[in-house]
Amino acid sequence: MITDTEIKIKGLQILTRYLGEVEAERFISLIQRERFDYTRWRQHQDLDEAFTLEEISRKAMQLREQKAG
Repeated sequence: MITDTEIKIKGLQILTRYLGEVEAERFISLIQRERFDYTRWRQHQDLDEAFTLEEISRKAMQLREQKAG
């Protein structure tokens, strides 16, 4: 098992690689600002289907909008 620090470092590396520095920072800011339970949301997804980062983001935003409206 890896440490919390290692998870944070790897997570930031992945976000930065796929989103770039500015968008990765923006993503982190959005997650901290909003009441979004990624674990609960992910449990309701079709785990047999592979999603791109953009698809996951779009689906998460759709769910948030449904709960807000």
